Amino acid sequence: MGRVLRIFLALVIAAVVVGGGAYLAAGAVVYDQISKVTAHCGGRFAGVTPANLAYDGDEAKLLSTVDLAAYRMPQYQEVAFPARDEPAVTIRGWYVPAASDAATAPTVILVHGRDSCRKDWNVMVPAGMLHRAGFSVLLLDQRNHGESTVTTGRYAGGMREYRDVLGAWDWLAQQGVAASRIGLFGASLGAAATLIAAGQEPRIPAVWDDSSYADTETRIKEDLAQRGYPTILSAAGGLMAQLIGGDDIYSTGPLTAVRNMGGRQLFIAHGEDDQTTLVHHAHDLAAAAKAAGVHVETWIVPKADHTRELAMVPAEYEARLVAFFRAALH
Repeated sequence: MGRVLRIFLALVIAAVVVGGGAYLAAGAVVYDQISKVTAHCGGRFAGVTPANLAYDGDEAKLLSTVDLAAYRMPQYQEVAFPARDEPAVTIRGWYVPAASDAATAPTVILVHGRDSCRKDWNVMVPAGMLHRAGFSVLLLDQRNHGESTVTTGRYAGGMREYRDVLGAWDWLAQQGVAASRIGLFGASLGAAATLIAAGQEPRIPAVWDDSSYADTETRIKEDLAQRGYPTILSAAGGLMAQLIGGDDIYSTGPLTAVRNMGGRQLFIAHGEDDQTTLVHHAHDLAAAAKAAGVHVETWIVPKADHTRELAMVPAEYEARLVAFFRAALH
């Protein structure tokens, strides 16, 4: 009987080892599939600059109701600065000073989504909206995106990218812009990064969140389901993020960050029919923000998909965006 028990235990241990190895291998595949991003906007948006705000293909159809010419910004500057606490990571961007009295104008940093760049319409058009209303704007490429430093070729769910946002904030402060006059705008991953940045930097007065996720692990489980992977692989993916990329992606996130924003201003815009980041994330963030004493406003746009609110109701988007930052940055 003792020999049979020993054989049985040996088989159980072998199954655990083999099964565990297979689980981790699957986690590595999942992490590789989900985390990879491409520099230079993946070749999209060729020729787009603040002065040449024009899109073709699917973007042109999507933006057919938007007067892009009204949002062009001819007087822009190429800038570069280090990510906060990471001098080896160079972040590149475009700075467009306000048309008049740039030294005292309110300024907004705009941050694009995953696998995109500062040329993307969902940050470029809002920048134009703000600029024509008298704001200075700074658009940046997050690390591993656009023209900024490629560190791993992967995104870290905002866990590293928030340092890029704070690098932009530091650069503006060095130009003499008062902390109370610098706000953050983010779309998708950029929204997550800006929320985490605000959670880390208490001098940031206001954030506009367009389509951020709330809890990182929940979002990755949903991403896995959308790609046809078992959601049980989320834990393995998180472990592989630590082993391969050195990123503890589940240690914090936007939901944690908003709990550190008490007394500050937050605007949450989200599409009701968002099929990428489900709309419950907006409600989860709003609930956490309210509980923490954040001055939060939530705008859920009917029938809008991921970051598509602007394209569906551009006039209302512009009015809300400008009003929010005018009231928050003083």
